[in-house]
Amino acid sequence: MPQQTPALEIRALTKRFGDKVAVDAVDLDVPPGSFFGLVGQNGAGKTTTLSMAVGLLRPDGGGARIFGADVWAAPTQAKALVGVLPDGLAMPERLTGREALTYLGLLRGLPKDVVARRADELLDVLELDTAERTLIIEYSTGMRKKIGLATALLHAPRLLVLDEPFEAVDPVSAATIKTILRGFVAGGGSIVLSSHVMALVEQLCDHVAVVDAGRVVAAGPLDDVRGAQSLEDTFVGLVGGERTGVKELSWLSR
Repeated sequence: MPQQTPALEIRALTKRFGDKVAVDAVDLDVPPGSFFGLVGQNGAGKTTTLSMAVGLLRPDGGGARIFGADVWAAPTQAKALVGVLPDGLAMPERLTGREALTYLGLLRGLPKDVVARRADELLDVLELDTAERTLIIEYSTGMRKKIGLATALLHAPRLLVLDEPFEAVDPVSAATIKTILRGFVAGGGSIVLSSHVMALVEQLCDHVAVVDAGRVVAAGPLDDVRGAQSLEDTFVGLVGGERTGVKELSWLSR
């Protein structure tokens, strides 16, 4: 059986900021049709890795391919295949949600009627239809995440790359987003989701990679990586040791 082209293929991806190596020759394959979790502590290099992998940040070394399309050598082809929700996404805040979707859809070259039809459906499914006349600057954090996801889905990508999509999102909005993402994978799409919340990754993902200090320290199917214990216990064992040196605060002792 011929080997399938990875949804995302990362090879020797490297980034330095001054003397600090933020991403240290990372190799990673995301199988097509998978829900792939990228987990690590804050500052582990998750955001930098994903930013380089989708073409938002130029690497110092290495490269990435999306379904075989080189992100830096063939950016138009590669970026047509991926929808991205970066952490701290900047949005056109003086537009309404519908206006932002229309503008970004036309910017991608989609026909006007297609943009209008997809915007209607996205606003409805993501429960943003009642706020379509509200400027994005007035959106709550959950609404911002949802309109960001809508812009990532608008052009019907084959791969979604989502950086902390549930951070500061209320439970109702989170449930809506989870339903959309599960449906995307069930329909044949692939997702890479970065998070430091292990329970969330266990709930959603079938593959996982653990990143520590800019390196991948474990990767594969979720059950293979976590073994007989929880992902959180496995993660702490891989990147945090036993933490025997942690002390209690003296003034809280009884």
